[in-house]
Amino acid sequence: MNSRNAPSDTPFGAFVRERREALRKTDKRFSLRQVAMRIGVEPAYLSKVERGEQPPPSEATIVKLADEIGEDRDVMLALGGKVSGELQAIIRRRPQAFAELLRGLRDAPDAAVLRVVRDVRDGDW
Repeated sequence: MNSRNAPSDTPFGAFVRERREALRKTDKRFSLRQVAMRIGVEPAYLSKVERGEQPPPSEATIVKLADEIGEDRDVMLALGGKVSGELQAIIRRRPQAFAELLRGLRDAPDAAVLRVVRDVRDGDW
């Protein structure tokens, strides 16, 4: 998967189109029609999403699209204004704690957020 983060101010459809078109330059399998077929939507629908004429698709379709264009699923879901069902379940177990954590990290620099992630992942309590 692509390790770069999508800019948070880029609309979902514009990001998808930019990424798909970049891939199409070197691989014709990334035409709008072929990508739409592989993710299970109509080409006209995907075109409207890319042009911002339709809102982002469902979580399942965004996940398929992310996998197809080599982007991080969570980044794509966030661009689409969604949170995965898996993350929702985690948050629902301790909503107050996660709300406090996220609000506390809201203005933290990326390095600080990544340090928290590493500490949690590595078990450094």
